[in-house]
Amino acid sequence: MDYSKLKKVEPVQVVPSGKTPGGLYLLSNLDQTFPYPIEIVFAYKGNGTNIIKNPTEILKTSLAKILEDFYPFAGCLDATWDGKMMVNCTGDGVPFVEAFSDEDMEVLGDLTIIDPLKLRKLIHFNDTAQNILEVPPLTVQVTRFKCGGIILGVAFNHVLVDDKAFADFTNCWCEVARGSPLSVPPYLDRSMFSARQPPNTQISHHEYTKTRYPLPTLIDKNQEIRTNQTFCFTPNIVSQMKKHVMESYSNQFSSAPTSFELVCALVWICWTKAAKISPDSTTKLLIAVDGLPKLQQQPPEGYFGNGIVWSCAQCNARDLTRKTLSFAVRIVQNAIKEVTEEYIRSAIDYHEVTRKGLDLENSLWITEWNRLPFYEVNFGWGEPMQVAQSSLVDNLVITRLQGKDSENIVVSLSLPAFQMEVFRGLIQPEGY
Repeated sequence: MDYSKLKKVEPVQVVPSGKTPGGLYLLSNLDQTFPYPIEIVFAYKGNGTNIIKNPTEILKTSLAKILEDFYPFAGCLDATWDGKMMVNCTGDGVPFVEAFSDEDMEVLGDLTIIDPLKLRKLIHFNDTAQNILEVPPLTVQVTRFKCGGIILGVAFNHVLVDDKAFADFTNCWCEVARGSPLSVPPYLDRSMFSARQPPNTQISHHEYTKTRYPLPTLIDKNQEIRTNQTFCFTPNIVSQMKKHVMESYSNQFSSAPTSFELVCALVWICWTKAAKISPDSTTKLLIAVDGLPKLQQQPPEGYFGNGIVWSCAQCNARDLTRKTLSFAVRIVQNAIKEVTEEYIRSAIDYHEVTRKGLDLENSLWITEWNRLPFYEVNFGWGEPMQVAQSSLVDNLVITRLQGKDSENIVVSLSLPAFQMEVFRGLIQPEGY
Protein backbone atom coordinates (compact mmCIF):
# COMPACT_ATOMS: atom_id res chain seq x y z
CA MET A 1 0.00 0.00 0.00
CA ASP A 2 1.22 3.46 -0.90
CA TYR A 3 0.80 5.39 2.32
CA SER A 4 1.48 8.67 0.52
CA LYS A 5 -2.07 8.19 -0.76
CA LEU A 6 -3.47 7.87 2.75
CA LYS A 7 -4.79 11.21 3.96
CA LYS A 8 -5.70 11.68 7.60
CA VAL A 9 -7.93 14.40 8.98
CA GLU A 10 -6.97 15.94 12.31
CA PRO A 11 -8.54 14.03 15.21
CA VAL A 12 -11.72 15.29 16.83
CA GLN A 13 -13.02 14.44 20.27
CA VAL A 14 -16.27 12.46 20.34
CA VAL A 15 -17.87 13.29 23.68
CA PRO A 16 -20.82 11.53 25.36
CA SER A 17 -24.09 12.79 23.91
CA GLY A 18 -25.59 13.16 27.38
CA LYS A 19 -24.47 14.07 30.89
CA THR A 20 -22.19 11.50 32.53
CA PRO A 21 -20.75 11.12 36.04
CA GLY A 22 -17.56 13.02 36.80
CA GLY A 23 -14.84 12.47 39.36
CA LEU A 24 -12.61 9.46 39.92
CA TYR A 25 -13.53 5.97 38.75
CA LEU A 26 -11.56 3.46 40.80
CA LEU A 27 -10.00 0.42 39.16
CA SER A 28 -9.46 -2.97 40.74
CA ASN A 29 -6.14 -4.69 41.33
CA LEU A 30 -6.90 -7.06 38.44
CA ASP A 31 -6.93 -3.97 36.19
CA GLN A 32 -3.40 -3.01 37.22
CA THR A 33 -1.49 -6.10 36.11
CA PHE A 34 -1.43 -5.70 32.30
CA PRO A 35 -0.71 -2.00 31.58
CA TYR A 36 -0.53 -2.10 27.79
CA PRO A 37 -2.56 -0.86 24.80
CA ILE A 38 -4.31 -3.34 22.48
CA GLU A 39 -4.91 -2.39 18.83
CA ILE A 40 -7.41 -4.13 16.52
CA VAL A 41 -8.49 -3.51 12.92
CA PHE A 42 -11.85 -4.56 11.44
CA ALA A 43 -12.05 -4.67 7.63
CA TYR A 44 -15.45 -4.26 5.92
CA LYS A 45 -15.68 -4.96 2.23
CA GLY A 46 -17.32 -2.56 -0.21
CA ASN A 47 -17.71 -2.64 -3.98
CA GLY A 48 -19.62 -0.90 -6.72
CA THR A 49 -22.93 -2.41 -5.63
CA ASN A 50 -22.29 -2.42 -1.89
CA ILE A 51 -20.81 0.91 -0.87
CA ILE A 52 -20.91 1.60 2.84
CA LYS A 53 -22.78 4.89 3.12
CA ASN A 54 -22.00 7.52 5.75
CA PRO A 55 -19.85 5.21 7.92
CA THR A 56 -18.10 8.07 9.69
CA GLU A 57 -21.30 9.79 10.74
CA ILE A 58 -22.88 6.52 11.86
CA LEU A 59 -19.84 5.58 13.94
CA LYS A 60 -19.44 9.04 15.47
CA THR A 61 -23.10 9.40 16.41
CA SER A 62 -23.38 5.91 17.87
CA LEU A 63 -20.07 6.27 19.72
CA ALA A 64 -21.27 9.49 21.35
CA LYS A 65 -24.44 7.71 22.42
CA ILE A 66 -22.75 4.57 23.77
CA LEU A 67 -20.27 6.68 25.76
CA GLU A 68 -23.19 7.69 27.98
CA ASP A 69 -23.14 4.11 29.31
CA PHE A 70 -19.40 3.45 28.95
CA TYR A 71 -18.37 6.88 30.22
CA PRO A 72 -14.94 5.87 31.66
CA PHE A 73 -13.74 5.55 28.04
CA ALA A 74 -14.28 9.33 27.71
CA GLY A 75 -11.89 10.13 30.57
CA CYS A 76 -8.17 9.78 31.14
CA LEU A 77 -5.89 7.68 33.32
CA ASP A 78 -4.30 8.95 36.49
CA ALA A 79 -2.44 7.33 39.39
CA THR A 80 -2.38 7.60 43.17
CA TRP A 81 0.75 8.46 45.12
CA ASP A 82 1.60 4.75 45.47
CA GLY A 83 1.16 3.93 41.78
CA LYS A 84 -2.37 2.53 41.67
CA MET A 85 -4.10 3.55 38.43
CA MET A 86 -7.61 4.99 38.17
CA VAL A 87 -9.74 6.91 35.66
CA ASN A 88 -10.45 10.61 35.92
CA CYS A 89 -13.91 10.89 34.35
CA THR A 90 -13.38 14.24 32.65
CA GLY A 91 -15.82 13.60 29.82
CA ASP A 92 -13.24 14.93 27.35
CA GLY A 93 -14.22 12.23 24.89
CA VAL A 94 -12.60 9.72 22.54
CA PRO A 95 -10.09 10.81 19.86
CA PHE A 96 -11.64 10.03 16.45
CA VAL A 97 -9.77 10.20 13.15
CA GLU A 98 -11.07 9.93 9.60
CA ALA A 99 -8.68 8.86 6.84
CA PHE A 100 -8.99 8.37 3.09
CA SER A 101 -7.09 6.20 0.60
CA ASP A 102 -7.10 6.47 -3.19
CA GLU A 103 -6.48 2.73 -3.42
CA ASP A 104 -8.68 -0.34 -3.09
CA MET A 105 -8.66 -2.13 0.23
CA GLU A 106 -7.39 -5.32 -1.44
CA VAL A 107 -3.89 -3.81 -1.60
CA LEU A 108 -3.59 -4.53 2.14
CA GLY A 109 -3.70 -8.28 1.53
CA ASP A 110 -4.04 -10.66 4.46
CA LEU A 111 -4.37 -8.55 7.60
CA THR A 112 -3.87 -11.56 9.87
CA ILE A 113 -0.19 -11.51 8.91
CA ILE A 114 0.55 -8.91 11.52
CA ASP A 115 2.67 -6.12 10.06
CA PRO A 116 2.80 -3.09 12.39
CA LEU A 117 4.55 -0.93 9.79
CA LYS A 118 1.48 -1.37 7.60
CA LEU A 119 -1.41 -1.84 9.98
CA ARG A 120 -0.57 0.85 12.53
CA LYS A 121 -1.27 3.43 9.80
CA LEU A 122 -4.88 2.34 10.25
CA ILE A 123 -4.85 3.04 14.01
CA HIS A 124 -4.77 6.36 15.85
CA PHE A 125 -2.22 6.13 18.64
CA ASN A 126 0.00 8.43 20.63
CA ASP A 127 3.49 7.61 19.36
CA THR A 128 5.06 9.91 21.97
CA ALA A 129 3.44 8.25 25.02
CA GLN A 130 6.09 7.38 27.58
CA ASN A 131 3.92 5.11 29.73
CA ILE A 132 0.40 3.72 29.93
CA LEU A 133 -0.98 6.75 31.78
CA GLU A 134 -0.49 8.80 28.60
CA VAL A 135 -2.44 6.33 26.45
CA PRO A 136 -6.13 7.29 25.97
CA PRO A 137 -8.67 4.74 27.22
CA LEU A 138 -10.00 4.43 23.66
CA THR A 139 -9.20 5.81 20.20
CA VAL A 140 -10.97 5.26 16.88
CA GLN A 141 -9.90 5.66 13.26
CA VAL A 142 -12.06 5.08 10.18
CA THR A 143 -10.16 4.64 6.91
CA ARG A 144 -12.26 4.79 3.73
CA PHE A 145 -11.00 3.22 0.52
CA LYS A 146 -11.65 3.86 -3.17
CA CYS A 147 -13.55 0.58 -3.48
CA GLY A 148 -16.12 1.71 -0.90
CA GLY A 149 -14.82 -0.51 1.87
CA ILE A 150 -13.65 0.74 5.24
CA ILE A 151 -11.31 -0.31 8.01
CA LEU A 152 -12.23 0.50 11.58
CA GLY A 153 -9.10 0.74 13.72
CA VAL A 154 -9.58 0.81 17.49
CA ALA A 155 -7.02 0.99 20.26
CA PHE A 156 -8.07 0.43 23.87
CA ASN A 157 -6.16 0.68 27.11
CA HIS A 158 -6.11 -2.75 28.74
CA VAL A 159 -6.02 -1.11 32.17
CA LEU A 160 -9.73 -0.36 31.79
CA VAL A 161 -10.98 -3.60 30.27
CA ASP A 162 -9.80 -7.02 29.16
CA ASP A 163 -10.45 -8.43 25.70
CA LYS A 164 -13.79 -10.00 26.64
CA ALA A 165 -15.10 -6.78 28.17
CA PHE A 166 -13.96 -4.86 25.10
CA ALA A 167 -15.80 -7.35 22.87
CA ASP A 168 -18.93 -6.67 24.96
CA PHE A 169 -18.42 -2.93 24.39
CA THR A 170 -18.14 -3.34 20.61
CA ASN A 171 -21.34 -5.41 20.62
CA CYS A 172 -23.17 -2.63 22.49
CA TRP A 173 -21.73 -0.01 20.13
CA CYS A 174 -23.04 -2.03 17.17
CA GLU A 175 -26.50 -2.29 18.72
CA VAL A 176 -26.70 1.48 19.11
CA ALA A 177 -25.46 1.99 15.53
CA ARG A 178 -28.21 -0.31 14.26
CA GLY A 179 -30.85 1.48 16.33
CA SER A 180 -31.38 -1.40 18.76
CA PRO A 181 -31.58 -1.23 22.57
CA LEU A 182 -28.67 -2.59 24.57
CA SER A 183 -29.15 -6.31 25.11
CA VAL A 184 -26.63 -6.30 27.98
CA PRO A 185 -25.88 -2.90 29.57
CA PRO A 186 -22.43 -2.53 31.16
CA TYR A 187 -21.93 -3.34 34.83
CA LEU A 188 -19.40 -0.78 36.05
CA ASP A 189 -19.14 -1.59 39.76
CA ARG A 190 -15.71 -3.14 40.44
CA SER A 191 -15.98 -3.24 44.25
CA MET A 192 -16.32 -7.03 44.32
CA PHE A 193 -12.64 -7.18 43.32
CA SER A 194 -11.46 -5.03 46.20
CA ALA A 195 -8.66 -6.39 48.39
CA ARG A 196 -9.65 -8.12 51.60
CA GLN A 197 -9.03 -6.41 54.91
CA PRO A 198 -6.57 -7.41 56.07
CA PRO A 199 -5.04 -8.81 52.88
CA ASN A 200 -4.37 -12.56 52.89
CA THR A 201 -1.44 -13.62 50.67
CA GLN A 202 -0.69 -17.18 51.75
CA ILE A 203 -0.45 -18.39 48.13
CA SER A 204 2.90 -17.86 46.41
CA HIS A 205 2.35 -15.82 43.24
CA HIS A 206 5.20 -16.65 40.92
CA GLU A 207 3.49 -14.78 38.08
CA TYR A 208 4.62 -11.49 39.59
CA THR A 209 8.07 -9.97 39.35
CA LYS A 210 10.37 -10.37 42.34
CA THR A 211 10.79 -6.66 42.91
CA ARG A 212 8.44 -3.76 42.48
CA TYR A 213 9.01 -1.77 39.32
CA PRO A 214 7.47 1.38 37.84
CA LEU A 215 5.04 1.41 34.95
CA PRO A 216 6.71 -0.09 31.87
CA THR A 217 7.86 2.45 29.32
CA LEU A 218 6.23 2.24 25.91
CA ILE A 219 9.16 3.74 24.00
CA ASP A 220 12.58 2.09 23.99
CA LYS A 221 15.03 3.62 21.52
CA ASN A 222 17.56 0.88 22.24
CA GLN A 223 15.13 -1.97 21.69
CA GLU A 224 16.26 -4.90 19.55
CA ILE A 225 14.83 -5.31 16.07
CA ARG A 226 11.81 -7.57 16.48
CA THR A 227 9.98 -9.83 14.07
CA ASN A 228 6.26 -10.59 14.14
CA GLN A 229 5.04 -13.91 12.87
CA THR A 230 1.89 -16.00 12.85
CA PHE A 231 1.87 -19.82 12.83
CA CYS A 232 -1.11 -22.00 11.88
CA PHE A 233 -2.23 -25.24 13.53
CA THR A 234 -4.87 -27.17 11.61
CA PRO A 235 -7.35 -29.45 13.45
CA ASN A 236 -5.46 -32.43 12.03
CA ILE A 237 -2.15 -31.26 13.52
CA VAL A 238 -3.74 -30.58 16.92
CA SER A 239 -5.51 -33.94 16.81
CA GLN A 240 -2.22 -35.73 16.12
CA MET A 241 -0.53 -33.92 19.01
CA LYS A 242 -3.39 -34.79 21.37
CA LYS A 243 -3.42 -38.44 20.25
CA HIS A 244 0.30 -38.81 20.83
CA VAL A 245 0.12 -37.20 24.27
CA MET A 246 -2.87 -39.25 25.40
CA GLU A 247 -1.62 -42.59 24.04
CA SER A 248 1.66 -42.27 25.89
CA TYR A 249 0.59 -40.61 29.11
CA SER A 250 -3.20 -40.85 29.44
CA ASN A 251 -2.98 -42.13 33.02
CA GLN A 252 -1.09 -38.98 34.06
CA PHE A 253 -3.85 -36.56 33.03
CA SER A 254 -6.90 -35.87 35.16
CA SER A 255 -8.68 -34.84 31.94
CA ALA A 256 -7.79 -34.75 28.26
CA PRO A 257 -5.76 -31.62 27.45
CA THR A 258 -7.48 -28.92 25.45
CA SER A 259 -6.16 -27.62 22.15
CA PHE A 260 -5.12 -24.42 23.91
CA GLU A 261 -3.13 -26.34 26.54
CA LEU A 262 -1.33 -28.32 23.83
CA VAL A 263 -0.42 -25.19 21.87
CA CYS A 264 0.65 -23.43 25.09
CA ALA A 265 3.04 -26.24 25.95
CA LEU A 266 4.58 -26.41 22.48
CA VAL A 267 5.05 -22.64 22.23
CA TRP A 268 6.62 -22.57 25.70
CA ILE A 269 9.14 -25.28 24.85
CA CYS A 270 10.12 -23.69 21.53
CA TRP A 271 10.41 -20.21 23.03
CA THR A 272 12.58 -21.47 25.93
CA LYS A 273 14.95 -23.04 23.40
CA ALA A 274 14.94 -19.99 21.11
CA ALA A 275 15.57 -17.62 24.01
CA LYS A 276 18.53 -19.77 25.10
CA ILE A 277 17.48 -19.72 28.73
CA SER A 278 20.15 -21.23 30.95
CA PRO A 279 19.43 -24.92 31.70
CA ASP A 280 19.63 -24.27 35.45
CA SER A 281 17.25 -21.27 35.32
CA THR A 282 13.50 -21.31 35.76
CA THR A 283 11.41 -20.67 32.66
CA LYS A 284 7.83 -19.43 33.07
CA LEU A 285 4.68 -19.36 30.97
CA LEU A 286 2.08 -16.92 32.33
CA ILE A 287 -1.38 -17.91 31.12
CA ALA A 288 -4.35 -15.53 31.02
CA VAL A 289 -7.33 -17.28 32.65
CA ASP A 290 -10.85 -15.86 32.75
CA GLY A 291 -11.42 -15.62 36.48
CA LEU A 292 -15.11 -14.71 36.44
CA PRO A 293 -16.45 -18.29 36.00
CA LYS A 294 -14.30 -19.35 38.97
CA LEU A 295 -16.25 -17.17 41.40
CA GLN A 296 -19.17 -18.47 43.43
CA GLN A 297 -20.78 -15.04 43.26
CA GLN A 298 -20.05 -13.74 39.76
CA PRO A 299 -20.63 -10.15 38.61
CA PRO A 300 -23.63 -9.65 36.33
CA GLU A 301 -23.22 -10.21 32.61
CA GLY A 302 -21.60 -7.22 30.92
CA TYR A 303 -18.93 -6.67 33.59
CA PHE A 304 -16.86 -3.67 32.49
CA GLY A 305 -13.32 -4.35 33.64
CA ASN A 306 -10.59 -6.98 33.82
CA GLY A 307 -11.59 -10.45 34.90
CA ILE A 308 -8.31 -11.96 33.73
CA VAL A 309 -6.05 -13.69 36.26
CA TRP A 310 -2.58 -14.92 35.35
CA SER A 311 -1.60 -18.48 36.23
CA CYS A 312 2.06 -19.46 36.25
CA ALA A 313 3.47 -22.60 34.68
CA GLN A 314 7.13 -22.86 35.63
CA CYS A 315 9.90 -25.38 35.28
CA ASN A 316 13.63 -25.85 35.18
CA ALA A 317 14.65 -25.02 31.58
CA ARG A 318 16.71 -28.21 31.27
CA ASP A 319 13.71 -30.41 32.09
CA LEU A 320 11.30 -28.48 29.89
CA THR A 321 13.51 -28.63 26.81
CA ARG A 322 14.67 -32.24 27.20
CA LYS A 323 11.53 -34.03 28.35
CA THR A 324 8.42 -34.80 26.31
CA LEU A 325 5.62 -32.52 25.19
CA SER A 326 3.31 -34.28 27.62
CA PHE A 327 5.54 -33.20 30.50
CA ALA A 328 5.00 -29.55 29.55
CA VAL A 329 1.28 -30.09 28.91
CA ARG A 330 0.81 -31.43 32.45
CA ILE A 331 2.53 -28.39 33.93
CA VAL A 332 0.34 -26.05 31.87
CA GLN A 333 -2.82 -27.95 32.74
CA ASN A 334 -2.04 -27.96 36.46
CA ALA A 335 -1.21 -24.24 36.43
CA ILE A 336 -4.58 -23.39 34.86
CA LYS A 337 -6.42 -25.60 37.38
CA GLU A 338 -4.74 -23.74 40.24
CA VAL A 339 -6.86 -20.68 39.42
CA THR A 340 -9.64 -20.99 42.00
CA GLU A 341 -11.58 -18.26 43.79
CA GLU A 342 -9.03 -18.34 46.61
CA TYR A 343 -6.21 -17.94 44.08
CA ILE A 344 -7.98 -14.92 42.56
CA ARG A 345 -8.59 -13.30 45.95
CA SER A 346 -4.99 -13.94 46.93
CA ALA A 347 -3.70 -12.41 43.69
CA ILE A 348 -5.79 -9.29 44.36
CA ASP A 349 -4.40 -9.06 47.89
CA TYR A 350 -0.85 -9.72 46.71
CA HIS A 351 -0.95 -6.77 44.32
CA GLU A 352 -2.49 -4.60 47.04
CA VAL A 353 0.47 -5.28 49.32
CA THR A 354 3.32 -5.34 46.79
CA ARG A 355 2.18 -3.32 43.70
CA LYS A 356 4.25 -5.74 41.60
CA GLY A 357 3.64 -6.39 37.90
CA LEU A 358 3.87 -9.50 35.75
CA ASP A 359 7.26 -11.15 35.65
CA LEU A 360 9.37 -10.33 32.59
CA GLU A 361 12.51 -12.30 33.36
CA ASN A 362 12.61 -15.64 31.50
CA SER A 363 8.84 -15.36 31.15
CA LEU A 364 6.45 -15.62 28.22
CA TRP A 365 2.76 -14.62 28.43
CA ILE A 366 -0.07 -16.21 26.47
CA THR A 367 -3.78 -15.49 26.01
CA GLU A 368 -6.63 -17.05 24.07
CA TRP A 369 -8.94 -15.08 21.76
CA ASN A 370 -10.74 -18.08 20.26
CA ARG A 371 -14.10 -17.34 21.84
CA LEU A 372 -14.18 -13.58 21.34
CA PRO A 373 -16.97 -12.54 18.92
CA PHE A 374 -14.95 -9.97 16.96
CA TYR A 375 -16.23 -11.39 13.66
CA GLU A 376 -19.76 -10.43 14.74
CA VAL A 377 -19.02 -6.69 14.97
CA ASN A 378 -21.78 -5.46 12.66
CA PHE A 379 -22.62 -1.74 12.63
CA GLY A 380 -25.31 -2.21 9.99
CA TRP A 381 -23.21 -2.92 6.91
CA GLY A 382 -22.43 -6.58 7.58
CA GLU A 383 -19.78 -8.49 9.48
CA PRO A 384 -16.06 -7.84 8.97
CA MET A 385 -14.25 -9.86 6.34
CA GLN A 386 -11.01 -9.70 8.35
CA VAL A 387 -10.10 -8.93 11.97
CA ALA A 388 -6.54 -8.67 13.24
CA GLN A 389 -4.24 -7.00 15.73
CA SER A 390 -2.26 -4.14 14.24
CA SER A 391 0.64 -4.75 16.64
CA LEU A 392 1.77 -7.17 19.32
CA VAL A 393 2.82 -6.56 22.92
CA ASP A 394 6.33 -7.78 23.66
CA ASN A 395 6.31 -11.04 25.65
CA LEU A 396 2.66 -11.74 24.75
CA VAL A 397 1.49 -14.62 22.55
CA ILE A 398 -2.07 -14.49 21.19
CA THR A 399 -3.90 -17.59 20.03
CA ARG A 400 -7.12 -17.29 18.02
CA LEU A 401 -9.12 -18.90 15.25
CA GLN A 402 -7.96 -18.01 11.75
CA GLY A 403 -11.38 -16.67 10.76
CA LYS A 404 -15.05 -16.74 11.70
CA ASP A 405 -15.74 -20.11 10.07
CA SER A 406 -12.25 -21.56 10.48
CA GLU A 407 -11.16 -24.27 12.89
CA ASN A 408 -7.48 -23.49 12.39
CA ILE A 409 -5.70 -22.10 15.44
CA VAL A 410 -3.20 -19.35 14.72
CA VAL A 411 -0.47 -18.26 17.09
CA SER A 412 0.96 -14.74 16.82
CA LEU A 413 3.95 -13.35 18.68
CA SER A 414 6.78 -10.85 18.45
CA LEU A 415 10.39 -11.85 19.17
CA PRO A 416 13.84 -10.40 18.62
CA ALA A 417 14.80 -11.28 15.05
CA PHE A 418 17.53 -13.76 16.00
CA GLN A 419 15.16 -15.58 18.39
CA MET A 420 12.36 -15.72 15.82
CA GLU A 421 14.64 -17.42 13.31
CA VAL A 422 15.27 -20.23 15.80
CA PHE A 423 11.66 -20.33 17.01
CA ARG A 424 10.39 -20.62 13.41
CA GLY A 425 12.47 -23.73 12.87
CA LEU A 426 11.27 -25.34 16.11
CA ILE A 427 7.56 -24.64 16.15
CA GLN A 428 6.76 -26.95 13.23
CA PRO A 429 4.71 -29.67 14.93
CA GLU A 430 6.13 -32.64 13.00
CA GLY A 431 7.63 -35.13 15.41
CA TYR A 432 5.49 -34.23 18.43
